Amino acid sequence: MLIPVLLSGGVGSRLWPVSREGHPKQFLPLAGDLSMLQDTLRRLDELDASAPLVVCSEDHRFMVAEQLRELGIEGAGIVLEPVGRNTAPAVAVAALQAVARDPEAVLLVLPADHLIQNVTAFTDAVRAALPGAEQGNLATFGVVPTRPETGYGYIRRGAALDDALYKLEQFVEKPDLATAESYLASGDYVWNSGMFLLGAAAYLEELEQYQPEILAACRAALDGAASDLDFVRLDREAFSACPSDSIDYAVMEKTQRGAVIPLDCGWSDVGAWSALWEVGDQDGEGNVLDGDVLLDNCRDSYFRSEGRLVAASGVENIVVVETADAVLVADKNRVQDVKNLVSALKASDRSEAKLHRRVYRPWGSYESLITAERFQVKRIVVNPGQTLSLQMHHHRAEHWIVVSGTAEVTCEERVFMLREDESTYIPLGHKHRLSNPGKIPLDLIEVQSGAYLGEDDIVRFEDVYGRSEVKT
Repeated sequence: MLIPVLLSGGVGSRLWPVSREGHPKQFLPLAGDLSMLQDTLRRLDELDASAPLVVCSEDHRFMVAEQLRELGIEGAGIVLEPVGRNTAPAVAVAALQAVARDPEAVLLVLPADHLIQNVTAFTDAVRAALPGAEQGNLATFGVVPTRPETGYGYIRRGAALDDALYKLEQFVEKPDLATAESYLASGDYVWNSGMFLLGAAAYLEELEQYQPEILAACRAALDGAASDLDFVRLDREAFSACPSDSIDYAVMEKTQRGAVIPLDCGWSDVGAWSALWEVGDQDGEGNVLDGDVLLDNCRDSYFRSEGRLVAASGVENIVVVETADAVLVADKNRVQDVKNLVSALKASDRSEAKLHRRVYRPWGSYESLITAERFQVKRIVVNPGQTLSLQMHHHRAEHWIVVSGTAEVTCEERVFMLREDESTYIPLGHKHRLSNPGKIPLDLIEVQSGAYLGEDDIVRFEDVYGRSEVKT
């Protein structure tokens, strides 16, 4: 049994301001109509594989579930990590679940935020390497380098093991330019992609040998796991005690079973804005434009607008990214440093580091339109069939105006329907709930008024998503 395992724990800080902690790059359509996660799932369609297993943080669980639902994928497993512990523990949890289903299971481990342009080449490589993985090899995909890249780690491959696999000889860190040029010239080195094809039992055996503390902690976390709706929630205490380590350091650099699958498929880890410039549709001057952009005499640059017009004149080799609440301007050769800006925003406790103006929730989303002293205006979208918690506020009242769709409103003991252009008032301190019983999204405007308008002024009495704070 081939089981795809998608690792969806990253935050993509170098793609700020589009990628943020609350809605990171794997959930965004950065290089097409599908999100990076959905694009990763779709490239599995031609493989004879079981339903995927996605490992993600608790904060992103409903985004994962919704994106799986949008693709019509059924039977997928979603494992929730209470804290991040890098890739070795994440894969260990997946392997433990896999061997419980099939002792001979093979894991196809894929980060959920990578781009592959030639999907056929990728699936051909998986099929060719599968027999070696079934025989116990722990294989990593090594991307055939196209340039002397200094931003990636490399792997030195050795003698051929079969028609698809080579002996894994050595991992090497990110090189300087001269070293990278020598790697490219030798033909013996490939980029370290972070993708793997490995027998679940074989991986657990090697982890037991080289990092037994990780395996013990993962077993305990899974033994103490709880089912929560469609999710498997790992035991927080046990998983928090697990050492944090990558597959490379924990196993692949030590094992004698290591192998390399050469892969030439138009791969990118989309680690920075320059990567999207490289794979984007460049105009005659080498510019990539996304959104409402107007240029005059610009070259070799990346421009992205998510709302407002972006106009530029006489610039080259830069990145400009516009969102509703932030604009990034950077030298295209220094975009790896964007993460420093995110660190500065976090240090200043700025919300732009974590959240967009539009915030996604299990039931839909809300977007702050106007914020002023003692009042705030929001746009709220409730997905079909979804229900917000039964809640109340100590410091604010709310007015709701339906723009489109149908709302079922609970206010204290009264339950009633609102349709387009109808409105209601929720007084301060009243228990209330909003639901969408219809087949289309419910779109409404909410006007909040009161002395305090923070999101933490919510007391939940009932909640279908397990967020209740008050027992009733």
